[in-house]
Amino acid sequence: MLKEVSKKAYDVVIIGGGVVGYSAAIYCGRLKLKTIVIEKEIGGNLAKIDDIENYPGFQKISGINLVNKIKNHAKNYEVEFYNGEVVKVSKTKNCISVKTKKNDYLAKTIIFCTGSKVRKLEIPGEKEFEGKGVHYCALCDGPLYKNKVLAVAGGGDSAAKEALLLSKYAKKIYMIARNKLKPNPINDERIKQNKKIQIIEDNQIQEIKGDKFVKEIVLKNKLNNSNTLNIDGIFVYIGHIPLSDLAVELGVKINKNKEIITDKESKTNIEGIYAAGDVSEGKFKQAITGVGEAVKAVYSAYEYITKKGINFRCTIEH
Repeated sequence: MLKEVSKKAYDVVIIGGGVVGYSAAIYCGRLKLKTIVIEKEIGGNLAKIDDIENYPGFQKISGINLVNKIKNHAKNYEVEFYNGEVVKVSKTKNCISVKTKKNDYLAKTIIFCTGSKVRKLEIPGEKEFEGKGVHYCALCDGPLYKNKVLAVAGGGDSAAKEALLLSKYAKKIYMIARNKLKPNPINDERIKQNKKIQIIEDNQIQEIKGDKFVKEIVLKNKLNNSNTLNIDGIFVYIGHIPLSDLAVELGVKINKNKEIITDKESKTNIEGIYAAGDVSEGKFKQAITGVGEAVKAVYSAYEYITKKGINFRCTIEH
């Protein structure tokens, strides 16, 4: 038989916080959709960024401040927040079951705002020295390296911004790009003007060595007649991997990069399931674009629920 469930049944379950999830929550609240945001890590990757200079309305703002402003805005509405990890999602008769380590929820619709995790070098020594000289967040761990020598692995804009932040602490930074350095023009100019930063292009790190802590890295190509560089730490910024595994459990299609495939309205291949932000397909990964995708996802969910009508109820089988 079917039993109607009401206490933990929601119009929208947003999986993942950060500016994307919180923005989705704002619009859910405005549309009077019963909503809960389930977030494993408050703020996501953006909260670990020191200065943001490309979010409209703010000439410069830290990641955590931007995250808090948008979350506080969302709290003005009747939206619930739960700090925990979703461990399983599955289809029920009429809805979607969302299971955390402590609670179970039912959702008429789901918006995946799960973001991404840092991509690692996957080389000898990286795992062994993680937290002992190998890091992935300059804002978190940069202050540990005052007057030290560091390496930054990566050639994109994120790597450039992190190298600039680290230059506030370190006395010397080797910025190592596998190909050519390709930051945004403004950060490219800042990097080239910073006397603490030495750019090493067309090279890559093959191994990380040390004893209790990192002592040196091994390069593929020689630099000054040597394949090794003596350093005190290395910060890795070579991209991110979308956190799409939960969506795949539901049969949501992903591309070769593990990004959730969405249309222009943030819809996936399954009715009632949407995605926004870094976890979704798209070449341009920015907070502002993710927020826009979240808004479209909410309106798509609202239209779906409205079309189903007042008799649309979450049910489970017994």
